[in-house]
Amino acid sequence: MTCRRRPRSEDAPSGSPSQQRANAHASQVLAVEDSAQAAWESEESDCSGVEGGSGPESDGSGLRVGQEPEELGCLEVHARREPASSRVCEAQEEEEEEEEGSCCSDEGEDGSDVYFYYTIGERWIDYLERTEEGSLIRHVRPKMKRKSENGLDSRALSPGKKLCKGSEYSRTLGPCLPSPTTTFGDLRNAKPGQARRRRIPSLAPPPELRDWLRTFQRWSGPEKLLALDELIDCCEPSQIKYMMQVIEPQFQRDFISLLPKELALYVLSFLEPRDLLRAAQTCRYWRVLAEDNLLWREKCREEGIEEPLNLRKRRLLSPGFMYSPWKFAFMRQHKIDMNWRSGDLKAPKVLKGHDDHVITCLQFCGNRIVSGSDDNTLKVWSAVTGECVQTLVGHTGGVWSSQMRDNIVISGSTDRTLKVWNADTGECVHTLYGHTSTVRCMHLHGSRVVSGSRDATLRLWDIQTGQCLHVLMGHVAAVRCVQYDGHKVVSGAYDYTVKVWDPESESCIHTLQGHTNRVYSLQFDGTHIVSGSLDTSIRVWDVESGNCLHTLMGHQSLTSGMELRDNILVSGNADSTVKIWDIKTGQCLQTLQGPSKHQSAVTCLQFSSKFVVTSSDDGTVKLWDLKTGEFVRNLVALESGGSGGVVWRIRASNTKLVCAVGSRNGTEETKLLVLDFDVDLK
Repeated sequence: MTCRRRPRSEDAPSGSPSQQRANAHASQVLAVEDSAQAAWESEESDCSGVEGGSGPESDGSGLRVGQEPEELGCLEVHARREPASSRVCEAQEEEEEEEEGSCCSDEGEDGSDVYFYYTIGERWIDYLERTEEGSLIRHVRPKMKRKSENGLDSRALSPGKKLCKGSEYSRTLGPCLPSPTTTFGDLRNAKPGQARRRRIPSLAPPPELRDWLRTFQRWSGPEKLLALDELIDCCEPSQIKYMMQVIEPQFQRDFISLLPKELALYVLSFLEPRDLLRAAQTCRYWRVLAEDNLLWREKCREEGIEEPLNLRKRRLLSPGFMYSPWKFAFMRQHKIDMNWRSGDLKAPKVLKGHDDHVITCLQFCGNRIVSGSDDNTLKVWSAVTGECVQTLVGHTGGVWSSQMRDNIVISGSTDRTLKVWNADTGECVHTLYGHTSTVRCMHLHGSRVVSGSRDATLRLWDIQTGQCLHVLMGHVAAVRCVQYDGHKVVSGAYDYTVKVWDPESESCIHTLQGHTNRVYSLQFDGTHIVSGSLDTSIRVWDVESGNCLHTLMGHQSLTSGMELRDNILVSGNADSTVKIWDIKTGQCLQTLQGPSKHQSAVTCLQFSSKFVVTSSDDGTVKLWDLKTGEFVRNLVALESGGSGGVVWRIRASNTKLVCAVGSRNGTEETKLLVLDFDVDLK
């Protein structure tokens, strides 16, 4: 049997030379078939088949002749000419065939006409080889898939094409097969454990329902879509909601589980940590992905969280399930942040030891606290137990400046000396002589410290040998603040200037002029210098050129304290306000004020990636949100605040806050308060 499509007379030959030759051979086939002029057999109206074989309608090789191309499309299976009664079966699905597109299209991939020939009882490829020897065919679809060698391939049936009862194929394939088109009902019933849903199971279906469904099935694809559009427009919102409840779950897919692990982790990396934790509750596989150690390592790096100390230990604790140490570190830090923000404030440890004297300087590193006082002593405290472990005695004047690294403490005094101490033993390792007035400021870098004095000079010392390496002279008034990065020294003085020094050559590289009053505070990050003055301004300088990049205006009084990280500067002022700046743009990002602002001068401040902690003469320590500038809460509020109680200094770590408090009129006892925000995750 054959199925062919005759080219239109107006179609011009096209394609490659090989295709033109194939078309020429196909024309020969048409001539042979047209010359036969065989008559069709009559058939029963129930589409009963006719036995194949040679006769007037056959050329002996199984090739059907005298067939018009408009009556039979180019089918993927071998098909025979049917009478009008049989063609009715095909007419109902003609449009559906056109939409779905059989793999045997009217035209080839290159636009040329294509012909397919099949016979009953033999493989189509064998038939092609046999007919090719007789020069009956030379042009076949080049990428057609070969049918199964174990009989007829069910894929040979075009989608939606049904075999008529009694036809040649019904005897070959058996009973009439249903349409292979998958319906939505098939999708619903294919899912295990899901019975067909009925909104109103007790309601009998309307008698016209089946006729309506049969009519719907007879329509073409576009007609069905049109009917659905009209049906949706006629529905009430509750009915549309029901349709969505039925349809949506069938198209939901766990795309994460379908992806390779690397791609799945890449997708999850875009989630915020909070959403990542929620995703871990979806299923076990998502839980495994959400515990990925590298994924949480990136989250920790984004938050500035350092490598957890128990990285290896926790891997061995749970062999059945791989918990991420980086996730543990992230969760721990999150709980610590929540303790700072809203956790219950535990009773602080109270460290007493300087009697009623003023605590002039404060250092905090690890679990060691060092406080200096105008009582000529320094005290070393344990932040864990609150005990005073050492009292450093030796200065003959008040201690006004200090630095600490590991167990080494350096102090500067009104007795014009610096001393180097061993904090573990309390021993004075070196006494550094050279200044002729009070040592008011210092900065430690590595094994070298730079000190500034009221004698208007700076000195660079080696704390291991106790030798003075260099003397920097040039200021004409007391040096009030100093910064040292190991290469350059930056100093601010009461002569209104900021100087940049090369300590090795003892030369002044730049004198930064612009302030109109004393310089009280400095910050230096190796590229930018930030200076705060009594003239109410803050200036940002370029260390290489000495140019003033920005003048930050907004404070109303002395800028007593500043801290710089990256391009973010936080400044505290005697006008009771705190401001957050971007030193690259010179813009004021936030002003920490409002109903809960300090009521007196800001004495000290410190900030992290999330919070700003400030202290004031009003006896309070306040916590602010760095990004929004909103007041979070009071961490310390002295009962004597407003009547003499003062918080002089604060120092904070990730989990602890140390406050030096007292008063100038005896209303508050001098002491250290240690607040703990740590968590115990097991």
